[in-house]
Amino acid sequence: MIELGTGAANKGSQGYVKDGSDATFVQDVIEASNEVPVIVDFWAPWCGPCKTLGPALEQAVNAAGGKVRMVKINVDENPQIAAQARVQSIPTVYAFSGGKPVDGFQGAVPPAEIKAFIDRLVSGAGDDGGLGAAAEEAEAMLGQGDAAGAAEVFAAILGEDPANAAAYGGLARAHLALGNVDQAEALLANAPAEIAQAKEIEAVRAQIALTRQAEKAGPADELRARVEADPADHQARFDLAQALYGAGETEAAVDELLEIFRRDREWNDGAAKAQLFTIFDALDAKDPVVLKGRRKLSSMIFA
Repeated sequence: MIELGTGAANKGSQGYVKDGSDATFVQDVIEASNEVPVIVDFWAPWCGPCKTLGPALEQAVNAAGGKVRMVKINVDENPQIAAQARVQSIPTVYAFSGGKPVDGFQGAVPPAEIKAFIDRLVSGAGDDGGLGAAAEEAEAMLGQGDAAGAAEVFAAILGEDPANAAAYGGLARAHLALGNVDQAEALLANAPAEIAQAKEIEAVRAQIALTRQAEKAGPADELRARVEADPADHQARFDLAQALYGAGETEAAVDELLEIFRRDREWNDGAAKAQLFTIFDALDAKDPVVLKGRRKLSSMIFA
C-alpha cells in the first residue's frame, strides 16, 4: 500500500483519505500521483456544500479500494497551496495523475457524477486500449475546426466504450460546431444513466442552452446601440451578452453580464448572475475567461 506523506489518514478510510497541508502537498499529491491518481478536496469547516461533498467523495474513494487516493486541504489553514491552485470558491476538487492536474470540478455534485469522475481517473490510469489518445486526437481536430472528423473519432470511441463521458460530450460539441443543435440535444437526451450528470455532459447542456438563447437575441450591433443610448437598459445589455456569446465573443458577453450585476444584482431575479454561471458551466473550469469572470464576480459580491 502506498503511503501518502506523513500525516494520519482519516479514521475508517483504509489509508485512502488523509488531511494534507502546504508543507506536505508535494509529497502527498504531486509525488504520490505518479503511482496512483490523487484527488484533492479544497474545503473549509464553514462551507455548507463541503459538508455534503467531502463525505460523498471519501465514500467513493474508499469504494475504489486503493485505485485512487484523496487528500483534503483546509483552505483556511493552508492558504498558500489554495492560492497556487487558483482556488476561487469552495468546494473545489482537482485530480492529479503523473504529477499534474488532469481533471476537476467546483461545487457539490451528485453521487453519479462523483462516481463518473473517479471512474475516469481509474480508467485513465490503466490501459484503455488507446481510447484516451484517440479522444485527445479528436479534441485537437475539433480545436482546429475539423468538427466532422472529430465527430467520426468520438463516435468510434463510443463504439468501444458507450459510457465514455468525454467522448459523448465531445461528439455533442462536434454536432454543435457543425450547427446541428437539435442532434446534439437529442444525443444528450439519450446519454447512458451512469454518465448523464457527468461534467462533460453538463457542459454541453449549458452550451446548448446558451446557443438557443443566442438564436433569439437579435443583431449585436442593434443591441449595442440600444445599450449605448441607455446604459440602464438591462434587458438590452442582457440580450447583447447572449448575442455576443453566439458570435463567439465569450469574454465580452461575460463583461456585459458583470456590468448588469454591478448596476443591479437583483435585476430580473438575479438573471445576470445565473447567466454567468451558465457560461462558466459551459467552459472548462480552468479557462481564463472563467477564472477572470469568477474573480470579478466574487469581488462584487463581497465588496
